[in-house]
Amino acid sequence: MSTATASPPSDTIPTLAGLLDYVPPGERLLLTGVSWEDYEQLLDWRDDYRRTVRLTYDSGRLEIMVLTNLHERLRKILALLIEVWIAETGGDYVPSGQLTHKRKDLERGFEPDECYYIQNWPKVSGLREIDFMVDPPPDLSIEVEVSRSVLSRLPIIAAFKIPEVWRYDGERVTVLLLDSDGTYHESATSAAIPTFPFADAPRFLGMAATVDIGFAAIHRQFRDWVRATFPPPAPTT
Repeated sequence: MSTATASPPSDTIPTLAGLLDYVPPGERLLLTGVSWEDYEQLLDWRDDYRRTVRLTYDSGRLEIMVLTNLHERLRKILALLIEVWIAETGGDYVPSGQLTHKRKDLERGFEPDECYYIQNWPKVSGLREIDFMVDPPPDLSIEVEVSRSVLSRLPIIAAFKIPEVWRYDGERVTVLLLDSDGTYHESATSAAIPTFPFADAPRFLGMAATVDIGFAAIHRQFRDWVRATFPPPAPTT
């Protein structure tokens, strides 16, 4: 992965939008001197034309990242594992997917690979829009680190007070929890999903590279494994 840095010309939005055609999958472009208004307009343009692009904004610095097919497969499989696990173990959640987190007062914005309301799902269930000025942040944010590391973006994520971040680097899932000082530390357990089988998840995530298996089959295999390995307790009489 490589990174290029540039400053946008005066005619910013057509130029910024045009730059997306020159960033290949897995690469990123870092721009400086980008206004909040330009960032918001580019978000609108991206939503209409290039949904495989992630935009991260930090006080005038804009990172443009074009996702790879492998990244998207891994993102979807990890989301599948989370959702099957919660459903099979009797929990509940509200997914927010790749919802754009942005606050003008912070001059920051980012888009997770996936995010979930788990402890706080009743507070946002049924809301048509999330307002990060008044509504709680997601309880869990997911980052797949195939094309880029999340480390440089952790201060941005922390600014939104997201209490937990999961990192998947292609080999293992790592849990980061937010400290009271606004930094993240690695944890052996998850606060959002304490019983999630982290040791076994990479086996199913590795199926992303298998050419003769589809997502429905991965879903069934993981669901059946959960039911066989962690059967629900027998009802009491």
